[in-house]
Amino acid sequence: MDQIGLINNVLDGAYNIDDGRKGFAVPGKERQGRISYENGIALALATFQEAQRNADPQTLILVEVGFLSQELEFCAKDDTDTRSSLTYALQSFRDALRSLATVEDAAGYKIAETTYPTDPKKRVQGFPADAFHQACGSHKTRLLNILRTPGVDMLEKALLKQRAANMKAAQGAYVEKQNKALSSNLSHL
Repeated sequence: MDQIGLINNVLDGAYNIDDGRKGFAVPGKERQGRISYENGIALALATFQEAQRNADPQTLILVEVGFLSQELEFCAKDDTDTRSSLTYALQSFRDALRSLATVEDAAGYKIAETTYPTDPKKRVQGFPADAFHQACGSHKTRLLNILRTPGVDMLEKALLKQRAANMKAAQGAYVEKQNKALSSNLSHL
């Protein structure tokens, strides 16, 4: 499936998850809510799995951004902690996409790479832990923290695990792009 199809599917999945959750709270609508919730989880999970098979870092990020945008849209206005976290994640992914555009320009990335510390703690497999790595790492931590929350439905935990795996896959694909961009300039590492 193409990038737009994946994004559309993840938006639909997030909508159904939210609609289902709301249905849980309405007497007489619990069954319908459960069906919507489970269908949303299934669609989102299948979409995230397909995005991972694609192994394109841009697609992986855009699918996650689509899901996060929907979560923010459906988030209660007075839930300031969650809204703040989602807003921060979305900003981080905007920065990650900027890094991705830069790494595609090998000459430009070689210059930009020199502005990053060479300390191994500030590197990922020898490459700069730039905005792309920071966004994926932070988001993976956010997802793993949610996984530790008691009472989260096991279906939703499967979705959270897949999303975390996608962040790892995005970083792996991004490292390949960093390697390609810097391959003739690795002597300074």
